[in-house]
Amino acid sequence: LGHKKEAFDRWMAKLVLAVVGYGHFFIEHNKGHHRDVATPKDPATSRMGENIYSFATREIPGAFKRAWELEEVRLERSGKSVWSLDNEILQPLIITVALYSALLSFFGPIMLIFLPIQMAFGWWQLTSANYIEHYGLLREKLPNGKYELQKPH
Repeated sequence: LGHKKEAFDRWMAKLVLAVVGYGHFFIEHNKGHHRDVATPKDPATSRMGENIYSFATREIPGAFKRAWELEEVRLERSGKSVWSLDNEILQPLIITVALYSALLSFFGPIMLIFLPIQMAFGWWQLTSANYIEHYGLLREKLPNGKYELQKPH
């Protein structure tokens, strides 16, 4: 859904990611990873010889950091504050907070156990997919400083 151009589909992607508290993935995946896949700049490309646990400790915080940087640049170009509702990282975060607050209010403290577990499971699923799909891929850096075009793998 996050790859689609229609606003409804893109909002559905944000909603699905918000359920597991991983809304920044929408930005990082589409605006960072697609551009930099198989380069050292991409936190979502696993390196040859890197185990999945090392990858996860690099990819999860790296994806959030890069998503925030990308969104900050986009909003600055538009003359908007990074702390506005136009921030596409804050939008799913607000959904996550509202959803989790409602679940906590309705089901009580048991949710304090369930929610982190389901979040970790969701994060691990996305991280595992990135690890497997991009393991060891590396595009060559050309003399002009750019990377070779992406190729099917």
